[in-house]
Amino acid sequence: MVMIFEKWIGVLGFVCALSVAPLAAQERPYFVTYSHEMEEPGNLDIEMFNAVGQPPGGNLFLGSNVEFEYGVKAWWTSEFYLDGQSTQNDSTIFTGFRWENRIRPLMREHWINPVVYVEFEDTSADKALREVVGHDGVPDFLESNAEARKDKEREMELKLILGSNYRGWNISENIIAEKNLANEPWEFGYAWAASRPLRLAASSHKCAFCAERLQAGVEMYGGLGDRYTFGTRDTSHYIGPTVNWTAPNGATFSFSPQFGINDYSIPHLYRFGISYEIEQILSYFHHGGD
Repeated sequence: MVMIFEKWIGVLGFVCALSVAPLAAQERPYFVTYSHEMEEPGNLDIEMFNAVGQPPGGNLFLGSNVEFEYGVKAWWTSEFYLDGQSTQNDSTIFTGFRWENRIRPLMREHWINPVVYVEFEDTSADKALREVVGHDGVPDFLESNAEARKDKEREMELKLILGSNYRGWNISENIIAEKNLANEPWEFGYAWAASRPLRLAASSHKCAFCAERLQAGVEMYGGLGDRYTFGTRDTSHYIGPTVNWTAPNGATFSFSPQFGINDYSIPHLYRFGISYEIEQILSYFHHGGD
């Protein structure tokens, strides 16, 4: 498992070293839920998100994503993922890739702000748990990596993202529909989260651990069955507090202990991540990185 930690941290550390630009906006402390906020045009956000858990009767695992999120337009954000996982007493493997696009049809801020999300994914034996749909649950984590890799999942995922900002609070809801392109039924899921900075006004002096650099909240998500068995029977659901801290150099560190709320869920998940935003990435190529 140490191998995958070293690989992902090495990739992210190299990219972060390319830039000294400050963070333009604080990241929300969510691991599954998307807010309605888009990447600034021309900015590149590099992120690494991880999930650690152990299903009953199975091995401890670490599922990871490295993500490259680019602001194409003010209304359009595109993101590319590389996924991997490591399972104790088994192996460390590359599990595939994802390409997502988020489109915000209404640019002005409203009471509820919709965003349309479309993603294509080509994965197998994935354990990053970036969403939970259908009847995803403990049985999916008990197969060996060799067996799980035989089941290729080429899927189209759609989300309706709804977000609101009120008095410093962000409240976000995601409605998820996913279709395996191998003639399998639509699967459904949800995610919900809320968060707020510990202080809204910035301090008059520089500090590393000012309250405005910290955000805290709660996140919940789970599956809603499929076209033929819609509902909560044999579905997994998770809830937990979330927190992040934005360092003076612009890196954001996130953590969330999450708890499965039924027997079909993994009892405990520990999520952690790091992200870094490079402002106006194309200018580095135009000016040689100066």
